Amino acid sequence: MSRCPKCQNEECSKDGIVGGRQRYHCKNCNHRHTVACKWYSEEVKRQALALYLEGLGFRSIGRLLNCSHVAVYQWIKQYGEQDRLDELPATELDVVEMDEMHSYIGSKKRLLAMDCR
Repeated sequence: MSRCPKCQNEECSKDGIVGGRQRYHCKNCNHRHTVACKWYSEEVKRQALALYLEGLGFRSIGRLLNCSHVAVYQWIKQYGEQDRLDELPATELDVVEMDEMHSYIGSKKRLLAMDCR
């Protein structure tokens, strides 16, 4: 049997299958829930955070670590909510570049100059 995540009661009955996963219904609080299939270690979660801080997207991190991009998003969100970012080594920034807007405006100026010729 499954334990209810809301009230921790063990009196849960099976309540169908959704997306290939068994659903349960708590007889105490009427909460419906599924049991998570896969558990990841803290090391995998830390790797995901490190890759995110290096600038990779959620989907690419999921592909590299062989996990769901939604799980990666939730791990990053949990780290932010729990203030675990203080555990990471601090690095100083010497130069900050903001070239996206500059290159966009620059390319637009070049296009206008070419149209005027």
